[in-house]
Amino acid sequence: MTVFLFVDESGNDHQESPYEVLAGIAIKDRNLWNLIQEVKVIEKRLFGDFYATNKIELKAKKLLKAKTFRLASQMPPINADDLPTLAQQCLANGEKVTRLQLTALSQAKILYATQAIQACLDAGGRVFASIIDYDAVAAQPELGEVSGLPFLRKDYSYLFERFFYSLEDTGTNEMGMIVFDELDKVKSHLLLGQMTEYFINTRKGQERSSLIIPEPFFVHSDLTMGVQIVDLAAYVLSWGFRIKGMSKPARSELQPLVSALCNMRVLSKRVVPSIRREAVDIWSIALIDH
Repeated sequence: MTVFLFVDESGNDHQESPYEVLAGIAIKDRNLWNLIQEVKVIEKRLFGDFYATNKIELKAKKLLKAKTFRLASQMPPINADDLPTLAQQCLANGEKVTRLQLTALSQAKILYATQAIQACLDAGGRVFASIIDYDAVAAQPELGEVSGLPFLRKDYSYLFERFFYSLEDTGTNEMGMIVFDELDKVKSHLLLGQMTEYFINTRKGQERSSLIIPEPFFVHSDLTMGVQIVDLAAYVLSWGFRIKGMSKPARSELQPLVSALCNMRVLSKRVVPSIRREAVDIWSIALIDH
């Protein structure tokens, strides 16, 4: 059996986003196709064929930006039977939209994100993430800046570590396959080379290659539903998820989505000699603060 880990980033431009997030959503192979079909049904029900026909990717930064919530709340919640029709009218009418239609589209965007993440939870999805406060710690280098260096960035190694622990804890010899949103060719080759170096030539990497296939897939996010879902997760974690050590304000309107993602976290227990002799809790979402 294979567990796919779809990986994407949010906030790596260090501009508006409060935190940089490298996130992964793990889905078992037997559940993946059902999840893809379910999310496509949600999209078609709410938006018709507009986004698919026009080849527009449903990106989190467009769906869940603050303006969407402001427009969605300018009128009371619209009846569930009327919402899709009004939202699709808004998409079709372009600039000639009514206030009601614009409100409906905004409410539909939030509903899509909510139902897509819930579908992932229902399919047994698990969330992993490395979160970096780029104002408090040294910025993670761009892949192009670490060419020739034989190590992965810390956020990648943390992500793979927690994914490995999750696979190890199942006790079923499930193998993990990593699927990245495709970078440009040069960066993809650099990441592939660094992953190979990590999994083949480091002690920890060799151990983890027993359960994680060292060679990842690179896919186009607009063609791959798993990457689109993890894009939602990465955005929500950056703007809404907070634990000890994360002092930047969170957007309260994202809390229902944060709660769903928290229900997808994985808790492992391991002895870490540098911390204490007893087993410590290791959550699948980690804050990198050093």
